[in-house]
Amino acid sequence: MNNSFAAKLLAWYDRSARVMPWRSNPSPYHTWVSEIMLQQTQVATVIPYFERWVERFPTLESLAEAELEEVLIMWEGLGYYSRARNLHKAARLVVSEHSGELPADSKALIKLPGIGRYTAGAILSIAFNQRQPALDGNIRRVYTRLLDSNEPIRTPQSEKLLWDFAERSLPHARPGDFNQALMDLGATICLPQAPECARCPLQDDCLAFQHGAQNDLPVKVKKSAIPHLIVGAGVVRSNSKVLIARRPPRGLLGSLWEFPGGKLEASDQDIRACIRRELIEELNLKVTVNELVGIYSHAYTHFKVTVHAYFCEPEAGERIVETADLKWAAPAELDAYAMGKVDRRIAKQLIFAPGGSNKNT
Repeated sequence: MNNSFAAKLLAWYDRSARVMPWRSNPSPYHTWVSEIMLQQTQVATVIPYFERWVERFPTLESLAEAELEEVLIMWEGLGYYSRARNLHKAARLVVSEHSGELPADSKALIKLPGIGRYTAGAILSIAFNQRQPALDGNIRRVYTRLLDSNEPIRTPQSEKLLWDFAERSLPHARPGDFNQALMDLGATICLPQAPECARCPLQDDCLAFQHGAQNDLPVKVKKSAIPHLIVGAGVVRSNSKVLIARRPPRGLLGSLWEFPGGKLEASDQDIRACIRRELIEELNLKVTVNELVGIYSHAYTHFKVTVHAYFCEPEAGERIVETADLKWAAPAELDAYAMGKVDRRIAKQLIFAPGGSNKNT
């Protein structure tokens, strides 16, 4: 096919570009933050987070100077918390190694935590006007249909095909606008299901449309069944406060606070036994498991959980000493601790539980 569709795409973009706060000031810092937030997250969700973020951290230096706890609180609700940890870590590296300026070099950018080939290409093309290709989920779908490629998406063969095509297709003028136009086209017209081809400025260039195959592409590899885990969480109460623990810095929900507990094992008689076992294993704490707080369901990328939270109290003679990763907090104080969605739902419910709004701390 002829790759000379840039002029049509850019003309469409000039008429139809989505209004986004980071586009009004496409600085390297704003572009970087927006691209990280947009990974696996819808634009409508990201906009208020981005606006709050740049109000609190208006510069890269202010982000680098912040404590991780505050960064995680500002990120809370966006999920994939490794993105926030990497932003914070990378900001500190940029200050210490690049005088506080994001490097305008692909190799240097990719060395920073959380920045891969796509994010580097987006930053360099949008913020530095460099001729660098970008390939996100929307652009993959657009290019797959333009090429009428039956290669399953995200396989090594498909990635090579699409990156090569992206490099060939990228114009020398307005490379950032071109990449953003492709993103907008995929988000508003070249949709995953029922693409609106009648409105597409690239209809005449699209081989899939010409062959009537647009609804069959991209081809996706069939995913295996998503595991469903049953989890017990102990809301341990003492003197009008509840016990929270900080998760390890690496892994799922790294560095966030939680009500301690864990996965139901085959050896557990029931969910109460699970909570008792987990608190002994994690905290060397023996508890009595009392009434149910609530049952909460949540879906992560690769698995689902149902969390059964129960009020608990330490057995006679048991005592927990606070550490950097273990705190007693009144329910009204829990907003100061970054949490995942399920633990935040539990925390909010505690305010309305008997004794939950007690002001004595």
